[in-house]
Amino acid sequence: MIEQLTQFHFLRPVWLLLIFAAILFYRLVRRRENVKEQWRGLIASHLLDHLIVSQGEGSRFRPVHLACLVMVIGAVALAGPTWEREIPPFTEDKAPMVIVMDLSRTMDVIDVQPTRLERAKQKIRDLIDQRAGARNALFVYAGSAHMVLPLTEDPSVMDLFLSSLSTTLMPVAGKNAATALKAAQDLLTGEEVPGTILFITDGIKPEHFPAFTNHMNTHQDQIMILGVGTSQGGPVSTGTGRFLTDASGRRVVSKLDVQGLKALRDEAGVLVTTVTLDNADVEWIQRRAQSHLQAVQQEQAETRWRDFGYFLVFPIALLTVFWFRRGWTVRWTAVLFFVLLGTQLTFAQPEVAEGVPESVNVDSAKAEVQSSEAKGSSFWNIFLSLWLTPDQQGRRYFEKGDYAAAAQHFEDTFWKGISFYYDQDYESALNQFALSDSAEAFFYLGNCYARLKKYEEAVESYDQALKKKPDFTQAMSNRDLVAALIEKMKQAEEEAGEPGEPSFDPDEVKFDEKGKKGKKGKIPEFKLKPEDMAEIWMRNIQTTPANFLMWKFQLQAEEQSEGQSK
Repeated sequence: MIEQLTQFHFLRPVWLLLIFAAILFYRLVRRRENVKEQWRGLIASHLLDHLIVSQGEGSRFRPVHLACLVMVIGAVALAGPTWEREIPPFTEDKAPMVIVMDLSRTMDVIDVQPTRLERAKQKIRDLIDQRAGARNALFVYAGSAHMVLPLTEDPSVMDLFLSSLSTTLMPVAGKNAATALKAAQDLLTGEEVPGTILFITDGIKPEHFPAFTNHMNTHQDQIMILGVGTSQGGPVSTGTGRFLTDASGRRVVSKLDVQGLKALRDEAGVLVTTVTLDNADVEWIQRRAQSHLQAVQQEQAETRWRDFGYFLVFPIALLTVFWFRRGWTVRWTAVLFFVLLGTQLTFAQPEVAEGVPESVNVDSAKAEVQSSEAKGSSFWNIFLSLWLTPDQQGRRYFEKGDYAAAAQHFEDTFWKGISFYYDQDYESALNQFALSDSAEAFFYLGNCYARLKKYEEAVESYDQALKKKPDFTQAMSNRDLVAALIEKMKQAEEEAGEPGEPSFDPDEVKFDEKGKKGKKGKIPEFKLKPEDMAEIWMRNIQTTPANFLMWKFQLQAEEQSEGQSK
């Protein structure tokens, strides 16, 4: 609350001059109604006081007071009071997070049950639940660093690969946190909003401290460390009821490097915490991730301040009820109210992308809109239609999550398309985005085509978006994903034998039993669509995620080794 008060200001402070106009107006009206002022030059002052009657009448609440009050509230509304920033439409509501988990052998220590690694997995699952709807990526490292999953909103995919992780997957032994930091940093470089890199480990080597310090000095992405283990430590389990031993046959004992993590915190300024039995550590991480995003956004010039001036329209409307009082015949003050109200609505319109207003066939959404509006108050809807523009009504429904109703009310083609897109009516969204040639419109065109499984058209749309905005990282990322999917679909078609590799009719198969002549038989023909092939390919990968990750990590480690040797 105190922070909001310190940020309170007006977006258009020049309109506050109307307050002085209201004071001047009040003085002029009171002067015109003051009998003493009117007769001061004609009647002696010592007689004038005795001739004036009804002096107490001026203490009542009169139309001039109401008119001035409306002017003052209207001036404040037009000035645009604000105390918080508004996230741009292409900004994610939640900060992206890259989780970097230590998979060195010390993560098999049993000082926390069942092991440090399993406890880390549990904390990651709890964190994903806390960040419902947010994007999370997963990296692992030991002597080398590898990406398990890019930024994704799907917790089921994260849980699938998370369950398959073990220290035996890592091809190179060690604890190279600096390499892992660089890999996570490269992933967040293309993001438009600041993110968080969360290390889950039992210690960071001092020789890697400079990499963390350099990152904190040169990047907006914050670093947090969740320490797993205890200061007493424990033996390293091999997973078979035995424990790792050194050359002399003694058990290898590993402790949580508390002093090292504190030193890293003091030197680099990273946030450090340790695991707790409850969710206090997870909640702490999520709060810091969100507060960091908000703090950086407030420093960025492109973030907008939210205009709260239009909320003052409602008290102004309530004040007009006084004009129905008997004896209040000052009609011209009502004109002043409507002028102020109309001006306020003009300045308080939501910021929408430029586009040509065009009506489209939205019959599929009309039924949902009518059903939604029928549940509310008809009087309230009529009131909104009288005092709010169609785009303002659409923005109101959009912020409430009623995207079908928002699409029905918006006149701006881009916002209408956004509403259809969030309502999963991709065909209608295509019709709207096609009316605009902005980079953002082509980006959403590509998304719509991808949702409709028209992958070639999606790539073309992303290319158009990148032509207009070469640094459009989201369009570039989506294009690469769709292009890779198209390539995998082509490979699946070739592996299915469609290029004509067989020398016999694939629908006719001959069976032979130990040299005996068999009979010809036919098996039914199954033709799969390319998109079905892609889904089968993805399912086949996910059937053995541990083996897939081991093969992937080994291949990447070999490529990194060859690159370093050159």
